[in-house]
Amino acid sequence: MKDMEKNISKAVFILTILALFPLTSFAQFNLDEMTSRDINQVALPDIGMDIPVPEPVAKPVDMETDDKSEIKTVKEWTIMTYVNSKNDLEHYGLSDINEMEKVGSTDEINIVAEIGRMAGHSSADGDWRGTRRLYIRKDSDIFRITSPIIQNLGKVNMGDWKELVKFVEWAKAEYPAKHYMLIVWNHGNGWFEDNPVKNADRGISYDEETGNNIDTPQLGKVLAKVGKIDIYASDACLMQMASVAYEIGDSVDYIIGSEEIEPGRGYTYNKFLAPLKNNPNMSSFELSKKVVSENVNFFSGNTQSVINTRQTKYLPLFTNKFVDAVMKANLKREVKAARDAAETYAIADNKDMYDFVRLVVISTSNQAVKTTGKELMNFLKNDLIAYNETGIMSTKSHGLAVYLPTIYYSSTYEKLKWTNDSAWDEFIKWYRE
Repeated sequence: MKDMEKNISKAVFILTILALFPLTSFAQFNLDEMTSRDINQVALPDIGMDIPVPEPVAKPVDMETDDKSEIKTVKEWTIMTYVNSKNDLEHYGLSDINEMEKVGSTDEINIVAEIGRMAGHSSADGDWRGTRRLYIRKDSDIFRITSPIIQNLGKVNMGDWKELVKFVEWAKAEYPAKHYMLIVWNHGNGWFEDNPVKNADRGISYDEETGNNIDTPQLGKVLAKVGKIDIYASDACLMQMASVAYEIGDSVDYIIGSEEIEPGRGYTYNKFLAPLKNNPNMSSFELSKKVVSENVNFFSGNTQSVINTRQTKYLPLFTNKFVDAVMKANLKREVKAARDAAETYAIADNKDMYDFVRLVVISTSNQAVKTTGKELMNFLKNDLIAYNETGIMSTKSHGLAVYLPTIYYSSTYEKLKWTNDSAWDEFIKWYRE
């Protein structure tokens, strides 16, 4: 603005000088059409000074448009793995990071991890302690983590659900993508929280250093708070349960998990990351299927499934109709027999829901039970469970486990969203009377 005022003053000064001369010479010019360049070419008398010409005003630079240094590239996928190896699985956590490094991030996919360690377990990779956030880069060293440390957090309580929120929010802010996959890596115990044994598994992401873990309602809070997640996967045992899926189903598109225990080494990360690297436009469902297939192929005793969360809200509708018909028919004996015979897992009170319903249906001639049971089975097989693979030890697993206790009933079960919206807890109390 100051330069413009200066230029205008110069022009006014020139015109004032011109006005001092005879009109005959001045009339040679049309002042309305003159520019500063025209004025400069006028033959003025020598009055002992140079008359400056106004410089053209420069166009201002749009800093927001021209400065691209802070704009982050939005890739196709960001894979986020929360590796809580602060327990006896520590050496497997290091191994899985090295598996990720066999593939590494690319121009189309980000691979990031938060890994925590503590004293008393593995001394590998320099025996460092604390918690680090890594941006996974490709390397050929399968024994040493070489990916850059983006943040060194020191000691972190990885059993605190708020720490998981911080990790996801950081990853999404720093490494934006069109699609996000979150993997929680650790021991898993389904919804179960009542284990009184010291250092025993509870919920998921058990932190042995602090004695804390993330329970099922807290996992629901995490996913509700962090925003869009395309795929959630539990790289942990026993997590693919009705109670867990119903708690988090509103916040993700697909849920990957196992009804049974997993091998201690967890997922074979390079096996599903390599296909994603080759095809970064892979859909959420196709990537979910790839995770399941590669892990069951690697460990034949495993079982993994993919839940279509668009259907989870309908699960109480089908289960309530079934258990209502069963209770009205007073089939306690048939229910207990089916519970005992249904496909079971490392926690004996966890049963495959489909297999349990199937056994009840074939044990009775009651038409209402048969009809509602078949409707529930069809819903599970054709709608809710989008994909399922079973190993040689779980051939009757259909992709979703449910709590059916034999002796002890945990009242903690009633704190879940699942039991608030379904009659499954009332059903358990009924057959145990």
